[in-house]
Amino acid sequence: MSDPAPDGQPTPDPRTAAELLVACLDAEGCEYVFSVPGEETMDVLEALADHPRIRHVTTRHEQGAAFMADVHGRLTGRSAVAMATLGPGATNLVTGVADAYLDRAPMVALTGQVGSDKLHKEAHQLIDIVELFRPITKWNGRVERIDAIPEMVRKAFRIAALEKPGPTHIELPENRAQMPPESGGRTRPLVPGRTWFPEPTDEAITSAAALLASADRPIILAGNGVLRRRASASLRKLAETLGIPVAVTFMGKGAVDDRDDLSLMAVGLQARDHVLTGFDEADVVVCIGYDPVEYAPDRWNPDRDKRILAIDTQPSEVDAAYQPQVELVGDIGGSLDRLLEALGGERRKDRHSHHLRLREALLEDLRANASDQGYPIKPQRAILELRRALGPSDIVVCDVGAHKVWTARLYQAYEPNTVIISNGFAAMGIAVPGAIAAALVHPDRRVVALTGDGAFLMNSQELETAKRLGTRFTVVVWRDDGYGLIDWKQRNEFGRPFGVEFGNPDLLAYAASFGIPAFRPTDADDLYPTLQRALAVEGPSLVDVPIDYAENLRLTQRLGTLTGRS
Repeated sequence: MSDPAPDGQPTPDPRTAAELLVACLDAEGCEYVFSVPGEETMDVLEALADHPRIRHVTTRHEQGAAFMADVHGRLTGRSAVAMATLGPGATNLVTGVADAYLDRAPMVALTGQVGSDKLHKEAHQLIDIVELFRPITKWNGRVERIDAIPEMVRKAFRIAALEKPGPTHIELPENRAQMPPESGGRTRPLVPGRTWFPEPTDEAITSAAALLASADRPIILAGNGVLRRRASASLRKLAETLGIPVAVTFMGKGAVDDRDDLSLMAVGLQARDHVLTGFDEADVVVCIGYDPVEYAPDRWNPDRDKRILAIDTQPSEVDAAYQPQVELVGDIGGSLDRLLEALGGERRKDRHSHHLRLREALLEDLRANASDQGYPIKPQRAILELRRALGPSDIVVCDVGAHKVWTARLYQAYEPNTVIISNGFAAMGIAVPGAIAAALVHPDRRVVALTGDGAFLMNSQELETAKRLGTRFTVVVWRDDGYGLIDWKQRNEFGRPFGVEFGNPDLLAYAASFGIPAFRPTDADDLYPTLQRALAVEGPSLVDVPIDYAENLRLTQRLGTLTGRS
């Protein structure tokens, strides 16, 4: 018998490599394996079949499995597994794995492969998966020896979690999956330890404090790293004490409470958005947990003249528009606490009241449409009613499209990790599978998958997964019968759209075919009660919202062109 399992019960020694691999997943605390079953992963599935702690979730597409593991990682900071067979199963994982790579989410991809006796020649469905995954993973490898599995699994989970987190990958050829562990080989999992982040030196803290103390109009740009490192409380304390306004990236929403007067909400929509005026006027930009993949530095520092203080877990990327004068590399929360202490911790709340006019301009967009009766419904009204229907800790998983920029700009986040937006890789189709993962992680919260009709149908097959699992969340589809964001950008750049229109099924009937209750508001005033009815369903539900994207161009006319082709 092997060592006792976490529940104190002894587990039998693994009889096959697949059983050894699953035992190693268990030792890592892995809770979920999301997968589409395949011949080359049957041995792993058999090892999972009666496992008391690891839950296998059968998905309807491998991309859905990868997105579920992706969002699970963003919400928990721990890796789940997305598993697929060889060939097309592995290639279907790629988009979700790449999303986790640029959105900095820990996850482990596991793929099957032909028997090792065929790897040297052409064979059915054989492609080099390890080489395919190399540019979109932090580490990946093929199981060559059974007794290497404990080390490979430990390495995969460790590297996935280390900053900046991301996906890793293990390939297990089917004949090796069936083999017994080598006689005398290692058949016990390695026990994970705890990694502690270092903090900057006293000299670095002193330099950072001097730079910030010299600022007349500082502004904070907070990114996803603040949420990953659970540093929101430290950020909020520093901003509140020093009176520094905070803008966040799309993926940093929730780092500050958008009800706070210091919040300028999200930056990254228009070339001349209100919040960018704050960057124009700033003499020091404090970048905290900021990642250039979220929002390019030349958008907020086009003249390359800003003095920058960078606080992150890793040294900054080299960019001509992002050359920090001082960097604090290490634990983000600890760095912020020590920086505030070095500045004396004096309250200066009213020192930088100029930001209030910027915030007021943002909020005016919401107030101006609070009672708008237009139907189809204006985006501002749709955002307002969604925020009204949800509680502070409820979760919105936002897909990619025109609705994403409206959500990032105007949806107010109150708590960390309550608005999940893909903006590193920005992959369409993430909302429905991502919301399933969010509902599994937080069954006590209400979850909304906010998506456009283009993104929805890319992974709508996972509605069956949601119904089968009984996960409670609501899909809110903004329907305009086209790829609205591209339409918006084409009209700005060329004066006309092309190739962006499509038809839709009856979304209410479509949801009903899965056995899922669906709703459509009859007018703008009916949206809020419709959302309430959908959110009260014990299981998945859907709301079809006809949306008026004419507001896109009106916003552009007020604030300037969209920020490039991103």
